[in-house]
Amino acid sequence: MGIRRCETVKDEDLLKSDRNGHEKDEGWAEALGIRALEYLAEEPALLGRFLAMSGLEPGQLRQAATQPAFFAGLLDFILAHEPTLIAFAAAANVRPEQVAEARRALAGSYGETPQ
Repeated sequence: MGIRRCETVKDEDLLKSDRNGHEKDEGWAEALGIRALEYLAEEPALLGRFLAMSGLEPGQLRQAATQPAFFAGLLDFILAHEPTLIAFAAAANVRPEQVAEARRALAGSYGETPQ
């Protein structure tokens, strides 16, 4: 399928947080969502499971990633399975709690009330 790493996502974007560890803006959450998609692209079995659960075809990923709710759904997928969450957080060099915080930030970006 060949998903390329997005050159606009920098590691420092994933580290943006205030002194309490809360992310400053949606940009951080979107950067983590992009990192999550890259992670799935490197894990064929996990990508297959995500596609099966989401109903997406591989060729639909690029278009789906332009929709506001896509990355929130992708992070939901990661959050739903603790071993996947732990592995992704380690690969992205973030705490698992930050993945949940990013999910909440993305929820607000498309009109869902964060929980």
